[in-house]
Amino acid sequence: MPYGNYGHAILTAGAMRSPDRVALTYCGERSFTYDELNRAVNRRAHALLAAGVTPGLRVAALLNETLHVAEVYLAQAKVGAVTAALNPYWPVETLRGVVEQSGCAAFVYDSTVEQVVASIRPSLPGVTTWIKVGGPGADSVDLDALASEASEEEPPLRGSHDDPLALYYTSGTTGLPKAVMHTHASSLATARIWLDVPRGPDPVFGTGAIIWGIGFPAIVGPALYGGMRLVLEQDWGPANFLRVVPRERVTHVSQIPSFYAALLGSSEHEGVDLSSIRVIMLGGEPLTSAMLDRIKARLPEAGVYSYYGQTEAPYTCMGRVDDGSTPLGSSGRARTGNAVRVTDPSGRRVVDEVGEINLAGPHRMTGYDGLPDKTAEVLRGDWYVGGDLGTLSPDGVLRVLGRREDAILRSGVWTQPVAIEEAALALDGVAEAGAVGVPAHEEGQEAAEQRVLLAVVARSGHTLDPSKLALALADRLPPHRRPDRIVVTDALPHSADASGGPGKLLRREIRELHGHLLAP
Repeated sequence: MPYGNYGHAILTAGAMRSPDRVALTYCGERSFTYDELNRAVNRRAHALLAAGVTPGLRVAALLNETLHVAEVYLAQAKVGAVTAALNPYWPVETLRGVVEQSGCAAFVYDSTVEQVVASIRPSLPGVTTWIKVGGPGADSVDLDALASEASEEEPPLRGSHDDPLALYYTSGTTGLPKAVMHTHASSLATARIWLDVPRGPDPVFGTGAIIWGIGFPAIVGPALYGGMRLVLEQDWGPANFLRVVPRERVTHVSQIPSFYAALLGSSEHEGVDLSSIRVIMLGGEPLTSAMLDRIKARLPEAGVYSYYGQTEAPYTCMGRVDDGSTPLGSSGRARTGNAVRVTDPSGRRVVDEVGEINLAGPHRMTGYDGLPDKTAEVLRGDWYVGGDLGTLSPDGVLRVLGRREDAILRSGVWTQPVAIEEAALALDGVAEAGAVGVPAHEEGQEAAEQRVLLAVVARSGHTLDPSKLALALADRLPPHRRPDRIVVTDALPHSADASGGPGKLLRREIRELHGHLLAP
């Protein structure tokens, strides 16, 4: 059943349908039609088979160059190998530990991580085949050399439907990242994202190096599955974004709201032609009304969509928030074929009440690899329950409130940080804001009461006075949400996601950096 194989359904079908359509543009230097990309992936697939990669073999992939990621991941999907999608930004010890746990017998890497591979290789005796992309490597199979002599015909397809396709890793804050197992079928279900969004006659999706890991089935797969042109860059930070969008006439992007705080907080975007953008997909953190207003003022023709999902169940919900069809602050409704519900502590479905978010659908993971107890904690029948809190309206609109550990308890009332951050962002001159709770009592005391710390970053050309901000917020917020301390800082801490722009806001680090100012 070739169409149950992820590589065939994502790429080969497109090459059969529209062989001369441009599928991929790489860093403004190379372009591939669907037929050319499919033949390049076939050569990689035959080369992997010649290197000893067999169906079902687990292959650790540490690749940073976006073109290598696309070609190798798709080639391994065609031959039925299971890709352990490693993060090039992990510390060396994390890489070593993850590969040890994964049971991988082969390891494919590119020249950008050659030194890291040399340092961990002696401590990974279970890996018996080392494969390098982008030139020869010491005691490694030269995949480029094999591919140059390989056939462009379709390789023997192995793996389909419920067969394992890849291990994608969570970004857990403690211990090693958990390996989330996805199948060919679950990844193909995720690939239907852009079928629910207007694409137009010549859709162009732009992205950066975040395509390794879950970004691959959430970005590369959907773009190719939807017949789009995929613009791959190594850097997708604000500076390169401003160069690439007008050059490639990018129409679709998927980012986090913090990206636009950085992009629009500077004057560099002024005068740059961004008029080609038609769809902005935002997720990963809350989108405030103030940020939406800034985005629409700069990009009035773009439709803005919010989405919600996790590595375990990507892009479960989606909705357009700038035209009134979906309430701002929500993540829309479950996509076609997916389901969402909210349950109370007893597991009972509730409506218009705060509870745990449950996700279901064919895109859901099969479990955490090698962790049956952890899997049993989060998979409850058909549902994935990952610890996020939210509410569901009677007509199915999901509002994500965040994780319990981020909530701030003050005066006996729980508050999610975004409520405070949204009020701060509405003030003139504030580019970004991050709110956290700081314990109001000494460690060890039972009381959980917290004080509110707010960190803010000024927009370009503005200065901020904490005392004036406090007075303004006193008029906008109820007493339990008013900051006890406001800190003006040059930047807020974000995760490093390889995009070149800011990753998710790290509230824990805001507390670590500035929490002493409210120490009891």
